[in-house]
Amino acid sequence: MRSLLTVGLLRLVMLAAFCALLGACATRESGYGVGAQAEREAQLQQSTRDTAPDTPGMYLGLIDRMQAQGLYYASLAHIDAYEKQYGASPDSILLRADALRATDQPVASAAAYTRLLQTPLAARGYRGLGLLAGASGNFARASQEIDTAAQLAPTDVATLSDLGYARLRAGDVAGARVPLMKAGELDGHNQKVISNIVLYLLADGQTARAQALIKDQKFTPEVRARIRDEAAQVAAASRARQRAPKPNSTSASAAPVASVRDIGQP
Repeated sequence: MRSLLTVGLLRLVMLAAFCALLGACATRESGYGVGAQAEREAQLQQSTRDTAPDTPGMYLGLIDRMQAQGLYYASLAHIDAYEKQYGASPDSILLRADALRATDQPVASAAAYTRLLQTPLAARGYRGLGLLAGASGNFARASQEIDTAAQLAPTDVATLSDLGYARLRAGDVAGARVPLMKAGELDGHNQKVISNIVLYLLADGQTARAQALIKDQKFTPEVRARIRDEAAQVAAASRARQRAPKPNSTSASAAPVASVRDIGQP
């Protein structure tokens, strides 16, 4: 009898060990490969469902945060869900237009920005169309669109900075001064604005002031290299603009232009 009990206990121990081994294998499997990825995605989806915003404003805020983190494709999916539930609004159209632009879908993005032109967000629509034009290399068109945006939103720093940059890239150095100085005084700590001001100073021949601003801002080598590249592009655009025939004028006054030598090596 005792021997039978011992054998039974031994079998139970072996069975428990076997089950434990299977559990350990299952645990290891869940930590690797496609299965683990699917499990994590399912958990993420469940988490999203559990914390889904219950108001349109909260949902739009969530989508905006996604875009701030660079999750533009995910934001498009959520914009679809938002508009299915609440319908399209100027805010959702703007978020869609920005996401389409960021995911290299310019035609669809332009259509979305155009939808905004008859809404309270018309300034954002014109700015978006200008950014699309600039991305395609048409900085003259970009300047026109963003100038309209700046007239509608005269204190928007990003729009003023973009207008100045577009005018520089179109070769209109003099025209870039006022919007960039406005942007600089409205937000003197904005690195993008300051970089564009440096470009203007170089293009206007104010090399010493540009160098001082670069030194004061402690630009990284990467930023300095980008400024050198863009300074060369601004210089080329400025020269081309000077060579172009002017209405009712036989000659154009020469203006100092940027040079890649104007930016010291990092």
